[in-house]
Amino acid sequence: MSPRSCLRSLRLLVFAVFSAAASNWLYLAKLSSVGSISEEETCEKLKGLIQRQVQMCKRNLEVMDSVRRGAQLAIEECQYQFRNRRWNCSTLDSLPVFGKVVTQGTREAAFVYAISSAGVAFAVTRACSSGDLEKCGCDRTVHGVSPQGFQWSGCSDNIAYGVAFSQSFVDVRERSKGASSSRALMNLHNNEAGRKVGHALKEKFDGATEVEPRRVGSSRALVPRNAQFKPHTDEDLVYLEPSPDFCEQDMRSGVLGTRGRTCNKTSKAIDGCELLCCGRGFHTAHVELAERCGCRFHWCCFVKCRQCQRLVEMHTCR
Repeated sequence: MSPRSCLRSLRLLVFAVFSAAASNWLYLAKLSSVGSISEEETCEKLKGLIQRQVQMCKRNLEVMDSVRRGAQLAIEECQYQFRNRRWNCSTLDSLPVFGKVVTQGTREAAFVYAISSAGVAFAVTRACSSGDLEKCGCDRTVHGVSPQGFQWSGCSDNIAYGVAFSQSFVDVRERSKGASSSRALMNLHNNEAGRKVGHALKEKFDGATEVEPRRVGSSRALVPRNAQFKPHTDEDLVYLEPSPDFCEQDMRSGVLGTRGRTCNKTSKAIDGCELLCCGRGFHTAHVELAERCGCRFHWCCFVKCRQCQRLVEMHTCR
């Protein structure tokens, strides 16, 4: 292997380790609750946090349950949005939570970073508005006058605090000194995009822009790899590398494959057996499902149901 190839491999390895560690805080989602974090020493024991996040934890103990909830929301939403795709946001009980998929600069990693930062911003914002946090409350700057002349004001979601905390906690590694790699720039961009357009991230995933780093003036910036594409906006997702097809298991890349996945025999979309099973074919089995039926309301006040058996046809990828 030539010295240049060795250097490139080393850079890729460093970026992979850096990128995985940057999302390790998502392991908080595996905790049933962090309500017991009432002392600063407990922050040291939380798996997945880098030292600067540990320090933030110590200074913001009451916010950490919202961070945990934000991580849970991110994973739940990711798995719901991608439930019918080859990559379905499967998680592990180790670090990184999403496996090695997040160590590559793909659009899947872009989505994970965006939805994670959006989850924290959302959870902290809601906690503020619900009065669960002493450091912030609802946003009372929203007010106005009705057509009838009545002045009104309300307790709106404190989005500014939620976004600011998400920026401080989630972006901490990428914003650390010397973190100017193309992957760090990609992560920061997608984190911010998630906080701005969290509700539309699935559409942004499908329309993500492949970029590459270039020197613009005195700084590095990400620009579309294809010059014919229009420049991406702050609300678009960006990625550096094309995604694998996710068809076959490849543990080196963190790909679980689609063997054994349930598919839709009649669908022509990505959840259909032809596409989801990558042309390998599928197994068909008849499975008996137990479900509630014949439910009746009884006064007062409960619902009583019978247990019924139903035979269904189930298809799984070979």
